[in-house]
Amino acid sequence: MKFENRAAIVTGGARGIGRAIAEELAREGAKVVIMDPGLAKDGIETEGASPAEEAAEAIRAAGGTAIVAAESVDDHEACGRTVELCKSEFGSVDILVNNAGVLRPKMIWNMPVESWDLVVGIHLRGQYSMIHHSAGYMREQRWGRIINMGSEAWRGTVGGANYGAAKGGVFSLTRAMARELGKYGVTANTICPAAATRLTLDEAVKEGFRKRLEAGLVTQERYDAVVNMGGPEHVAPFVSYLCSDDAANINGQAFRVEERKVAIYNDPEMKASLVKADDAPFTTEELRKLVPSALLQGYTNPAPAEAES
Repeated sequence: MKFENRAAIVTGGARGIGRAIAEELAREGAKVVIMDPGLAKDGIETEGASPAEEAAEAIRAAGGTAIVAAESVDDHEACGRTVELCKSEFGSVDILVNNAGVLRPKMIWNMPVESWDLVVGIHLRGQYSMIHHSAGYMREQRWGRIINMGSEAWRGTVGGANYGAAKGGVFSLTRAMARELGKYGVTANTICPAAATRLTLDEAVKEGFRKRLEAGLVTQERYDAVVNMGGPEHVAPFVSYLCSDDAANINGQAFRVEERKVAIYNDPEMKASLVKADDAPFTTEELRKLVPSALLQGYTNPAPAEAES
């Protein structure tokens, strides 16, 4: 029971990857707060039984401890209330898994500002809010684990600029938190998961990828990997590992986790440079000659312009 006497908050913990993580942490002894308002994948309120209550009940039925905070990470004050609930009910705030997410895909020229604000608000601002309210407790107790859910979309996406931009921000947020909190025994890492859930692999998502394949925007290999991806059970064990004492020195890293595969991303770095021999600014003519040969060797435009018909 490696998380005995530890308390965890899992945002978006009612379904999919979040639920698998909440159940895995509970199996290892953690007391879990499932923070999830039970919204549809586009962030619209739905009717019916609370999926968060169902997830918590399943954990309790298996002998674990779980309570629900039916709050949205889009609400800064609600994030504070959830952190205080964890502290008051369980005595500490040890593990934070920022998993909550929504999707509102559109091409940028069709994307309303409301869709941009909601997706960035939940994926990026929501993670900030949860860390903001949790970090003080973790810093004071000199122990904490923060797992921020990223996505391959941070490397570039089509039809989801709001989501990709937010996940790029998550990557940078994680690196900043690792540096701010590491000396207090608090680690922060990003996971970019691939798992079949209602958010990632419903019929609309499959159709969207089929169209991208036909348009040449994704490879057959990428398409096959998406439509045949494994389930959330392949992601949860690695999250549990990163939250353990065994991973105390893993900090500020980004990992890809999917069925039968765990990978780590390179840290951002400059791969080539031009250096002027004198103090004069580069001229446009010098750059025209040097940039293609010195900076862009092996470069391929990811989306070249189509020829006019």
